[in-house]
Amino acid sequence: MPKTRTTLTIDEGILAAIKVKAARLGRGESELIEEAVRASLGWDVLEDVWSRSDLSADEATDLALEGQRAARTSDR
Repeated sequence: MPKTRTTLTIDEGILAAIKVKAARLGRGESELIEEAVRASLGWDVLEDVWSRSDLSADEATDLALEGQRAARTSDR
């Protein structure tokens, strides 16, 4: 998957902890941050679902929007 460079604002203490852990593991800071974000998003589950779906990206988006509309309507 292609990578994109970005800038983010992060707590200094968290960044320091990332740097220490990355150094101890011999890995890059970006690698650890990406790994944490993937875990937080449940990315492995999403990739599994996507790999088993025969929907196109547009069909999946339409289905998700339909689900959002239905949920909003039922909340009223």
